[in-house]
Amino acid sequence: MNPLSNLSKYEVLLASNSPRRKQLLADLGIDFGVCALNGINESYPADTPTEDVALVVSRIKADAYRALITSNQLIITADTVVICDNQVLGKPHNEADARNMLRSLSGKTHKVVTGVTITTASHSISFKSVTEVDFAELSDDEINFYVEKFHPLDKAGAYGIQEWIGCAGIRGIRGSFYNVMGLPLHRLYTELKRF
Repeated sequence: MNPLSNLSKYEVLLASNSPRRKQLLADLGIDFGVCALNGINESYPADTPTEDVALVVSRIKADAYRALITSNQLIITADTVVICDNQVLGKPHNEADARNMLRSLSGKTHKVVTGVTITTASHSISFKSVTEVDFAELSDDEINFYVEKFHPLDKAGAYGIQEWIGCAGIRGIRGSFYNVMGLPLHRLYTELKRF
């Protein structure tokens, strides 16, 4: 029997266009659809602690879907940020911004935080997962190679751990690898099992 058979009464929807999140949720063996609203205002209060930004944004995204949810739907919203030197790094605006982000991560330990909100018409839970990532010193040649070849403009902090830079530039991690990709799968699975 499927360990997540408790979800069979729901139409599970992932509120994301991220190909990585789609693949990760599929890896859990969940049948799901994708729905993604455009133009959600993801602004968060300026006094939000950096480690809570992703959690707050996942709730903002969930709120945007709340009025649209039918009684048999379960929607998963998520947001991932990179935090370095207490600064939140989202997705880079362009290649120059991506290079600057990678230079700021080079030789340092940073945090990747993913906030997740699971919402139905009658219930909602939110949680966050934190992973520490140790970057080696990266040369400008390495940064330029990565940005030009992999175009990481759709990734928080301008990198994908599953790509070349993860192999060549990451010394180690403490916490969930999948969290760095965009969904903390073990925690999500645990929360869905008892939802």
